[in-house]
Amino acid sequence: MKTSKSGKGNAVFAVSLLVTLLTAAWAICSSSSFMNFASALYGFLSKDMGGLYLLLIGGFVLFCLFLAFSRYGNIKLGADDEEPEYGAVSWFAMLFCAGMGVGLVFWSVSEPLAHFLSPDGIEGGTGEAADFAMQATFMHWGIHPWTIYAICGLAIAYFSYRKGEKNLLSCSFIPIIGRERVRGWMGKTIDIYVVFLTVMGVSSSLGLGALQINGGLSYLSDVEYSLRVQIAIIVAVTIAFTISSVSGVDKGIKMLSNGNLLLAVFLAAAAFLIGPRVEIVNSFVSGVGSYLSGILEESFKFHLYGDNSWIINWRVFYWAWWISWGPFTGSFIARISRGRTIRQFMIGVLLVPTVFSCIWFAIFGNLGISLAIKRVFSLDALSEMVATPETALFTILNEYPAGAVLSVIAVVLLFTFLITSADSGSFVLGMFTSDGDENPSTKRKVTWCVVISLLAVGFLVTGGLSSVQTISLGIAFPFLFIMLVCCWSLLKCLRKEGKTYRNRVERKL
Repeated sequence: MKTSKSGKGNAVFAVSLLVTLLTAAWAICSSSSFMNFASALYGFLSKDMGGLYLLLIGGFVLFCLFLAFSRYGNIKLGADDEEPEYGAVSWFAMLFCAGMGVGLVFWSVSEPLAHFLSPDGIEGGTGEAADFAMQATFMHWGIHPWTIYAICGLAIAYFSYRKGEKNLLSCSFIPIIGRERVRGWMGKTIDIYVVFLTVMGVSSSLGLGALQINGGLSYLSDVEYSLRVQIAIIVAVTIAFTISSVSGVDKGIKMLSNGNLLLAVFLAAAAFLIGPRVEIVNSFVSGVGSYLSGILEESFKFHLYGDNSWIINWRVFYWAWWISWGPFTGSFIARISRGRTIRQFMIGVLLVPTVFSCIWFAIFGNLGISLAIKRVFSLDALSEMVATPETALFTILNEYPAGAVLSVIAVVLLFTFLITSADSGSFVLGMFTSDGDENPSTKRKVTWCVVISLLAVGFLVTGGLSSVQTISLGIAFPFLFIMLVCCWSLLKCLRKEGKTYRNRVERKL
């Protein structure tokens, strides 16, 4: 187990903390100018670079599939005889909770409804629009986002566990720019950028989660929907994920993730039983078919002279959002994937979460779409649900038997998902700012726990949460090119190792 020497990583920690706090001070003290800058930056990137987002993310999907089914798939992320550190269920639970937990609950009803009401190029509120809603949602929560995580995770895991480098994304640049430059200012700049991107992504997601928990509590009880309650929620979550983070991966994150997965499966199964079961099954089958048959076309779909507003507002937005979570989720997946082969890694990271996400959205999406088709709600009411995703799930569940019970379970699940996401985030930040130490100090982890929570509270107080989300999408753009270098570096090393690995296997035989 590699550890860093005392004092290492302090420069990255100090500078990244300073940059984060200065950015937060700008967002809190001058929210209007920060919002204007964030909007202008993301507006330029999404409109002028939208095609590049689609091209590169689509290319990354093809790259990951190539690695999974190529001769390099048998290469282990560790020694040739090393076994996986975690069992399959715990491994999947941890990567899934770190990658998408809160988002699945937050958008479970509102996103499919949004696509149903305002699809791209067809009439809203129709059966065709319902089919489109499932295909689009599966696209946004399927293989593509997990491809981003997979490339980041594989780069860190391969160079750390296979090549003996540090658990830092910058180390994947060694085959391209050399070890000395990576150890110098170039490598530190990459690490500082990765830390900053991670902090912005995790803190904004913590704020969003607090909004939805508050929305659920206020819908189910007399708890007011207010800033005071949201701050109290963040404080409670912070105490919980600080305790979990201090406990370490094996005790805290692993146990919570296993519990989250069981609770999520129970909630989905219960929602399926009380919901329109035939429509859910048919929608899942049809949606998966449309998703798989059109995945290549949809990956690179961008109108040359037509209206690209839907693609920019949804697809490019999502790709940028997943990129902003790439360093954090990828590095955590790397940390828990030691001992697995590249093929096991790719299949597990890409396919298993995709299948679960499709099942999830088929269930909860059709809870809402079924009511929309039956005209239980007016178009204005449905539009309001889409505009307030923090309460949409609870509004829809209230129309079904035992909906109140399931709403309570959903609130609990949101709470625990927030804990595991923030817990994983503070762990990764501690590792990034401790020179890649696999077991960062408790002090370093607690520091990032506090920073993440204070930022989330500050953004909620000033109403700057949306601007922080927007700036996160903007600053994520350069990470596309870091991912390109990771692919280049991996391919360069794997081509060399493929020959020596094959020779070793032949000698053993």
